[in-house]
Amino acid sequence: MSPEYLFEISWEVCNKVGGIYTVVSTKARTLADEKGIEAIYIGPDLWKESVNPLFKEDKRMWKGWVKKAAEEGVNVRCGYWEIPGRPKVVLVDFKPYFEKKEELYAELWDDFQVDSLHGYGDYDDSMMFGYAAGRLIESFYNFYLNKDNKVVVQAHEWQTGYAALYIKKNLPQAGTIFTTHATSIGRSIASNGKPLYDYFEGYNGDQMAAELNVQSKHSVEKQTAHNVDCFTTVSELTARECEQLIERKIDVILENGFEKDFVPSGAAFTSKRKKARQQRIKVVEALTGTKIEDNALLIGIGGRMEMRNKGIDLFLQAVKGLRSVEGIDRDIIAFVDVPAWMDTAREDLCERLSQEGAEWDTPLENPFITHRLHNMNEDAIVCAIRSLGLDNINGSRVKVVYVPCYMNGSDGVFDMSYYDLLIGNDLSVYPSYYEPWGYTPLESVAFRIPTITTNLAGFGLWVNSLLGKQGEMSDGVEVIQRTDSNYFEMSDVITKTICTFAAQNEKDVDTMRKKAAKIADKALWKCFITNYFDAYDFALQQAENRKNL
Repeated sequence: MSPEYLFEISWEVCNKVGGIYTVVSTKARTLADEKGIEAIYIGPDLWKESVNPLFKEDKRMWKGWVKKAAEEGVNVRCGYWEIPGRPKVVLVDFKPYFEKKEELYAELWDDFQVDSLHGYGDYDDSMMFGYAAGRLIESFYNFYLNKDNKVVVQAHEWQTGYAALYIKKNLPQAGTIFTTHATSIGRSIASNGKPLYDYFEGYNGDQMAAELNVQSKHSVEKQTAHNVDCFTTVSELTARECEQLIERKIDVILENGFEKDFVPSGAAFTSKRKKARQQRIKVVEALTGTKIEDNALLIGIGGRMEMRNKGIDLFLQAVKGLRSVEGIDRDIIAFVDVPAWMDTAREDLCERLSQEGAEWDTPLENPFITHRLHNMNEDAIVCAIRSLGLDNINGSRVKVVYVPCYMNGSDGVFDMSYYDLLIGNDLSVYPSYYEPWGYTPLESVAFRIPTITTNLAGFGLWVNSLLGKQGEMSDGVEVIQRTDSNYFEMSDVITKTICTFAAQNEKDVDTMRKKAAKIADKALWKCFITNYFDAYDFALQQAENRKNL
C-alpha cells in the first residue's frame, strides 16, 4: 500500500541544523518523482520576522484551509521549500500553545504516560511544535480528506513525537511512522564519557535517563516508539540500541541516502578541486608563515562539535602520531572543519590574505585557527590542539588548521561553501565513537575522497555489508574496529593508514578515488527509497486493520 498523502514532520524542515535536514531535503526530490503521492513537509515557523532563504511563501496555496485553520487557532504559512524539487511546505507557529502547555502535558501523561516534569532547554519548544503539527494535520485532513484517503504521517526524532501521538489519538485512520535517528539516551551515554558498548546489554534506558537527566526526552521518544504503527531507524547499529534502551524492536530500517547533484563532474570537478586546494594552502601559509608544497596531503574531519562522539579527539591524537613518524617526504595538513562559538574572522589573517603574491616567514599568533572565538581558552578543540602540541609553532611538516565557522560562502577567510572546500581534500577521517549513520563520510566518498570511518558508524557497517568484508583503504573506505577500550590502538592504526596513503603513487590513489565514488553511488536515494515504501505499507496496513475493527 502506498500513501496518497504523506505528511513528513521535522524540526529541520526549512531549518538547516544537522543531518536530518540532509535526509529529508534530499529525499524530497526522489519522492517528488513518485506519481500519486502528495508529499507535504511540516516545519516550525522560526522566521516570522525575517526572510527565510529556504522558504518561498505562496499565499494562494490552500487558501481556504489556511483561513479555516486560523479560525481553529492553528496559524500556518504555506509555500515551497527552496531545494531541488521544490516540495510543498507548511510552517506552523507553535508559540501560542505555550500558555496552555501544562494542561497539554497533563493530557499527554493521561493518554500516553509521557513524563514532561523534567523537561528543560529545547524540550518545550519541541513539544509545542509537535502538538502544533498534529493539530495542523488534523485540520488539513478534516478540510480536504476523508477515511477513503490513504494517509501516512512520518515524524522524525523525539522533537516531533507529540505530533505522532496526537495523530494516534485524534486521527487513527492515518498510518503513523516514527523515525529515531539517534536515541536521546544512547547519545547521552556516549556524550557523558560512559562505555556504551562494553556494558551495552546491562543498560536500562529508563534508569540511565534518570541518571543523566534526560527523562522527558527519553519518555516522549519511548512512548512514541511504542504507540506508532511503524517504528524505524537509520542503521542496524541504532536498531540494536533501540531494542535495548527503548525496549521496542525496529519494524523497518531506513538508511540515509543522498542525491549527488551537488557533486560537479568532468572539467568542473577538476577546476573546483584545484581552486579548493589553492585556497586551503594559501590560508595555511598565511597562518603559519611557511611555504607549503603543491603536493601537500590535505586530510580533514568535519561535523558537529562532539569531541568524543565524532572522534575529533581520536583524529587529533592520530595526527600527533604523525609528528613522530620519520621519513615523511611531503607536507601533511590536517583540517578540523567544526563550527564552534565563533566571533569573527581574524583581522591579521585577512590582512595577509589580501596581499596577493606575498610570502611570509613568521607565524601569526595562534597559527592553528582561522577565526576568533568567544571562548578561546575553553574551546575543546583548541585545548586538545594545545595539549597535544599541535599548535604549528615547532616547524613540523605536519600541521593542524582549525576552521571553527559555518562554511556558508561568507565566513570572511575562505568565503567558500563546505562542499567547495571539501572537494580539495585528499583523505577524510571520521573515527566516530557514536554515529547512527554518518553523512560526512558519505559526502566525502561522493567527492571521490577516500575515507576512514568506524564500525561504530552506521555508514561504516553498511560499507562492510556492501563489500562483504571489512572495508580497507584499497576499497576507497577503510572501516576501523573501534571499541570502548582501544582508543590508542586505533590512533596508531589511523596514523599508519595516513602514512601508507601518503606514500601511494598517483595511479593507486586514483583507483581508490574511483572505488570511493562507486560506494557513494550505492547510497543514492534510488537505491534506498524502497525501504521507505516498505514503511509506508507497514503503517497503512495497521491503519487499515483499525478501520476494519
